[in-house]
Amino acid sequence: MSTADQPSALALITSTRDFLDSEQRIVDFILANPDRAPRMTSAQLSAASSTSEASVSRFCRRLGFANYRAFQFSLAHDLAIQGGNTQITREVSLDDVPQSIANIKHAKIREIESTLDYLDEKTLRRVVDLFARADMILFAAVGNTNAVAIDAAIKFGQLGLRSVATTITESSTSLALSMRKGDVLFLISNSGKSKRLEKILHAAKQGGATAILITGDATSPLARMSDIVLRAVNYEALLTTVDFTFSKISATLIIEVIYSFLLTVIPHARDAISGYEELIQPDKEME
Repeated sequence: MSTADQPSALALITSTRDFLDSEQRIVDFILANPDRAPRMTSAQLSAASSTSEASVSRFCRRLGFANYRAFQFSLAHDLAIQGGNTQITREVSLDDVPQSIANIKHAKIREIESTLDYLDEKTLRRVVDLFARADMILFAAVGNTNAVAIDAAIKFGQLGLRSVATTITESSTSLALSMRKGDVLFLISNSGKSKRLEKILHAAKQGGATAILITGDATSPLARMSDIVLRAVNYEALLTTVDFTFSKISATLIIEVIYSFLLTVIPHARDAISGYEELIQPDKEME
C-alpha cells in the first residue's frame, strides 16, 4: 500500500482544524502525551481525554482508519519518527531560542516530508499534463492564502502559461465563468470549506474546466467537488500554537514541484523565463 493510500495519523490530526469538541480533546491529549498515547487502549484513551470509546472509534473512522488499532499503529509509527531526536519538544519561547528553532525546524521538515509522501506519481503526471495543455489557469484562494495563489500565477506565467490570480472574489468568479474545457481552476484552501471558493468552483465547472484543490482535509466539501485533490500537511499543531494557521510551506512546495516538472516538459519554458527576466531587469538597475 502506498503512503498516499495509507493515512498518516499525525499528519491528519495536525492538519485538520474543525474537530468536534470531543475529538479535539482526543487530539489535545495525544499531542500533549506523545509517549503515552500510542500505547493506550481505546478505553484508556477515551478516559484520559474525557470522551467515550464510541467517540474514539468515530474519530478514527472520520480520519479514514478502519478501526482504532489501525489508527494506533499509524500514530505509533509517526511519533517514533518524530521522537528520533530526543531533544525535540513542543515549546517555542524566547527564553530558549536555540531549542525553539530546533523545534520549528523539525516541524517544518516533517511538513515537507509528509506533503511529498502524499504526492503519488499518477496524480502528479495528470496535473502536469493538465497545466501544460491548459489555455488558462486560474488560481484562487481566500484570506492569507491569497499570497500563495498570486505567487503561483506569477511563477507559472514565467513559463509562458496563461495564469491569473486576483484577491477579489468577484473578479475570480467572472474569470471562472469564462473558463472552458481544457482550462484549469487551481484552488488553495486548508480547511476545504469556503462559500466564496465554492462559487468560483461551480462557475468554472459549468464551462467544463478541471478543478484542482490543495487542502489539508481530503474529505472536505471542496475536496468532494474537485476533480483532483492534493494534500498539504500542516504540522503547526506540533508547536505550542493553540489556534494554528495554515502553514504556506506545504502549499508552496506542491506548487514548486509542479513548476519543476513543467520546466522539463514545456518546450520553450526556459526561453519564456529569459524573456521575463529581460523585461524586469531595468527595474533592478540601481546603485
